[in-house]
Amino acid sequence: MWLFIAFLSVPLIEIALFIQVGGLIGLWPTLAVVVLTAILGTWLVRAQGRQAISNLQSSFSQLNDPSEPLAHGAMILISGALLLTPGFFTDFVGFALLAPPVRSAVFAWARKRVTVSSFQMGGEMHSQHPNQHRPAARPTEEVIEGEFTEVPDGKNPNHPGSGWTRH
Repeated sequence: MWLFIAFLSVPLIEIALFIQVGGLIGLWPTLAVVVLTAILGTWLVRAQGRQAISNLQSSFSQLNDPSEPLAHGAMILISGALLLTPGFFTDFVGFALLAPPVRSAVFAWARKRVTVSSFQMGGEMHSQHPNQHRPAARPTEEVIEGEFTEVPDGKNPNHPGSGWTRH
């Protein structure tokens, strides 16, 4: 239900803001502001996106929990979509998501509401509850039966060759 309200209210807020701002500064300055925020937002998203990818790679190389860098990257991606959407309200939310303290606050809020029961990293099963630690599941071993003959290492001097290699 809240998603329906968001899809209904955001365009209404945007239209109201366009009317208000357009009445104050005029049509062409309003359009210039919308285009400039899209350009500035694209530049900021690219810069912060590179930083988020670097943080994620660092997290993977140090075998740390990658959930926070992934969440920051997702929020930067969402902010880019909001900044490319024409409108003042979406630009405000998009620029707010580009601020690292806002992203950290959103991540902390989401972390309180999400419970991770277990995760697997590097073949070991990790659990949030120490009494429920289970060993990692081994991949199923598939046995393929067949016959073989051993091929000698040396070449037979009388062998004519296959035509695919030079002898």
